[in-house]
Amino acid sequence: MSTETGTATDSAGGGSPSSAINPESVRAVAKKDFQDAVRSWLFWGLSIFFFALLVIVTGALSYFGEDIAAQGATTDMLVLFVSQITKLVVPLIALVLGWKSIAGERESGSIKILLSLPHSRTDVLLGKLLGRSAVLSLSLTVGFALAAVVVAALLGGFSIADYVGLLVMSIVYGVAYTSIAVALSSLTRSTTMAGAAMGGIFVLFYGVWNSLERVFMLLGQRDILFFDTVTYTIEIQGRSFSQTRPADWTYFILNLDPGEAYNRGLTLLTNVDALEQQALVDEQMFGGELPFYLQDWFSFLILLFWIAIPIAVALYRFDRVDI
Repeated sequence: MSTETGTATDSAGGGSPSSAINPESVRAVAKKDFQDAVRSWLFWGLSIFFFALLVIVTGALSYFGEDIAAQGATTDMLVLFVSQITKLVVPLIALVLGWKSIAGERESGSIKILLSLPHSRTDVLLGKLLGRSAVLSLSLTVGFALAAVVVAALLGGFSIADYVGLLVMSIVYGVAYTSIAVALSSLTRSTTMAGAAMGGIFVLFYGVWNSLERVFMLLGQRDILFFDTVTYTIEIQGRSFSQTRPADWTYFILNLDPGEAYNRGLTLLTNVDALEQQALVDEQMFGGELPFYLQDWFSFLILLFWIAIPIAVALYRFDRVDI
């Protein structure tokens, strides 16, 4: 049977046409997905994990960082430390959450039962994305909310704005990786293939992508193809230093990494000195004014790109595969 025939027969059991979007149907799929997570304690497990993460980092700061507390910069350090941990942990959780979202249903055959109900393929895919995103987003929110009391009590200086900014940026970052995970899951027939795809994505962004700047630098130093290097002067504590970096255009590619966009977004939503100082260093790298693609506001567009594009590709492809 051709893929077109398989797509057309999705509604044989009373389902909707595969390309139709029914908001009530999407909500029903998302609700069931979320309820399954609550029943399995996944939601509460993640909430406890984020709560414990914040409490442990806060406890370490309050115990070892008396000098930091005296300077009233404890929330700054909390945001700085926690953001570096969540930058690694949130993608892992999102990828695991999305791993079996569609591939598991296809492998077990339950996707056919789901599609025999009044759900189109589009409804199922969007519902899965919303359901898994809700699990991650609400668990982050609950964990942060429960920890807020402990954080405020232990830290000498507590900024609600910075704390909420970290939470909001972590949620957007997590939804971006959830979209990638659900999209990849819909493009694979088995959980084994889906798991390999998730591992490949993690290696891409945390192995390959993190090495690109060094690669671009080496290519520029050797004048290979259209790569070159730029020499700039940076001032640190009143002293000037000459540095070399890759060409401007390479930073557009480097900044497409969701993790890099997450860091830059934190600069916009929080008032952390260390992040602002890094932003000033970046400005000096580009002669005092950052290109638009390195400015803080653009980081949100990048994360929106990673939310919208993977699921758009998945919607197009999943609508045409033979289940």
